[in-house]
Amino acid sequence: MVSVALLIHAALALATPIRRATTFFNPADGGGSMLDVAGVGVGEPLNVIISGLSSPEVLTLDGMENFARAIGFSTECLGLHLGGPMSADLGDGNGQVNQTIELREDFRDPILGTCEESITGGNHFRVFQQNGTSANSGALFLAVSQEEDVIEHHTIVPDGYNIGRDALAAAAVGTTSYGGVTYFTTAQNITGLLTPGSTGINHGIAQDGIVTLLTVTVQPPQAAAHCLDFLGLHICLSF
Repeated sequence: MVSVALLIHAALALATPIRRATTFFNPADGGGSMLDVAGVGVGEPLNVIISGLSSPEVLTLDGMENFARAIGFSTECLGLHLGGPMSADLGDGNGQVNQTIELREDFRDPILGTCEESITGGNHFRVFQQNGTSANSGALFLAVSQEEDVIEHHTIVPDGYNIGRDALAAAAVGTTSYGGVTYFTTAQNITGLLTPGSTGINHGIAQDGIVTLLTVTVQPPQAAAHCLDFLGLHICLSF
């Protein structure tokens, strides 16, 4: 007979995000690609990776949404999405899988800011997770780009893949916070995963072949400090 304690332990294990052991696996090693599928024969570069060595809670859907808000992105305007999802094969055994979520620049207004982005254009990204059984890093692969306004049908601006990647990385690096969660993020630029140029790239816009690897660490809550003066000494205790 299975004990209640064992069942509780199993439930907690399933509810707790798993800490991974590697940054990411190169999709090409498993027959995948660093381009998503945006149309026949073309794709958009997966030009930012959130490392599998990030805090495990970041590598969940809710955790990614909260981190995105900390760096100036939110879910789509009023929850509406026009157009079909893109897909990607991350070489993890899952084959082509549709994007998990699409997030847009919110101009620091997480409620209505993405409505502004949908009209005027701005930065946005699609998220794909590498979690198949053959390459289960948990890493999040992002297709980031700066797009035109709605009149231009949200096509990518000139140099928009590089611009979008660099802007997202700049917003993320260092200490950020949202919803009571504080993050510390480091960045490393990687070459060799993407071929520079415009071959196979959606809209024929060249990109420089750089992929930025972000490692996002959730910071512990600041302990409350209680201070007192005693015998001429100023003493602070944290709890």
